[in-house]
Amino acid sequence: MQYKVIKDANRIVKNCPYVVNDPYKNKKRWSEVFGNNHPICLELGMGRGDFIIDMAINYPNINFIGLEVVDSQMVNAVNKLEGKKLNNLKLINADAKEIDNIFGKEIDTIYLTFCDPWPKKGDEKRRFTHPIFLRLYDKIFKKHKHVILKTDNKGFFAYSLETLSQYWYSFNRVSLDLHHDEKPIENIMTNYEKQYFKEGRPIYYVDAKYED
Repeated sequence: MQYKVIKDANRIVKNCPYVVNDPYKNKKRWSEVFGNNHPICLELGMGRGDFIIDMAINYPNINFIGLEVVDSQMVNAVNKLEGKKLNNLKLINADAKEIDNIFGKEIDTIYLTFCDPWPKKGDEKRRFTHPIFLRLYDKIFKKHKHVILKTDNKGFFAYSLETLSQYWYSFNRVSLDLHHDEKPIENIMTNYEKQYFKEGRPIYYVDAKYED
């Protein structure tokens, strides 16, 4: 994806009190960072931060961490957080391939919300539901594996259902049109999702879990 480059983005991000600038030193001690033993949920590729911020607002007894590699994207989240006080939210500016160096077995749920589908076959290993990433998630899940995915890309969704099922995940819930499902699904929308909803585009959703 192409993103608008924001001048001084790195400086703005580093100066935000929500951003953990050296996340590697907190491996196996994220509960100490939050100051409680509440569940910790991680969003990979949080983009502009709409989803993770609203989740933190709506669920104060759950800790949320948003990870994004593009600092020019994170600036949008930083700006939205101005004037807010959310003790259950942290942001990390890092590559998702580094998560096993940032977290021990501490994460309860991983959210994949409108992540890049990397549609070209040569980019398959970069997809967040490729087995390479699923093996990384194994290293950071606290106990049970729990992945929630939302996307507007039908091909990526089909691919993800296949890779998750082959990795022994079962599906708690699958929807081919999240916003028009017969049985409503509790949902916080991302920035992209709000636009897609206006356009009437179907949103694909899966809640996948694996319990040892």
